[in-house]
Amino acid sequence: MQPKKDIPAFAMSRRTRNSIFFLCLLILILLVWLDRSLIGRRVHFTPKTEEQAIASDLGKYHGREFIVVNVIDGDTFDIDISDDRYERTRIRLLGIDAPETGGEESSVMYYGPEAAEFAKKLIFVKSLTIYLDSPNPTRDKYGRLLAYVKLPDGRFLNEVLLAEGYAYADSRFGHNFFNKYRQLQAGARSGQKGLWRIVKPDQVPEWLQKENPILPYK
Repeated sequence: MQPKKDIPAFAMSRRTRNSIFFLCLLILILLVWLDRSLIGRRVHFTPKTEEQAIASDLGKYHGREFIVVNVIDGDTFDIDISDDRYERTRIRLLGIDAPETGGEESSVMYYGPEAAEFAKKLIFVKSLTIYLDSPNPTRDKYGRLLAYVKLPDGRFLNEVLLAEGYAYADSRFGHNFFNKYRQLQAGARSGQKGLWRIVKPDQVPEWLQKENPILPYK
C-alpha cells in the first residue's frame, strides 16, 4: 500500500480564494440590483404640485390651533407641529413686515427689538389659530407658512401690529386684506404710534424706500 500523499497547502488556499471570489461576486450583484431598485423608486417619485401643496397646508393648518414655542421677531415665530423635515413649523405673518431684529442675513433695524418684544408678550406659549389666504400660495420663498393669526382674545396679530405701529403694511404682495392693512397703517402713522413717532426715511425697509423714496415719515 502506497502512503497517502499530503494535499499541497496551495491547493486548499486556491479553493478558499475561489469561494471568497464567488461570494464577493454574489454580494456585488445583490448591491447592484438593490441600487437599481432604489433608483427606479426615485425616478417614479412625483413631487407635489403647487395646488397639492396648498391643499396639504390647508388641511394641516387652516382653522386649527397651535402653541407658539419660539418668537423670531415681530412677524415670524414657530409653532408646535412638525413641518416635513423640521421639528417645528415656522410662521410668517401675512401682509405685514416688522422691522428685523438682526440675524445671520440681516442687521438690527429701527424698532425691531420693540416689535419682537411686543409680539412675544402677545403670543409666546399661547394657543393661536392659524388662517391661510386661500387660494393664494401658502408659503413664501423660504418655505415659511404665510398666515393670518388669531389671538386668544379674538383679535388678529397681523392687524394689532399694524394698528399699534409695530409693523409696516407690506405692499409687495397681494392678499385678501390688502386695503384694510393699508388703512390700519395710515391710522397708526397719523396717530404717530409706535415706530411712526420718530422713524426716519432711511430707517424703513428698503422695499418701502424704493416705493416712496421722498415720502416724509414724521
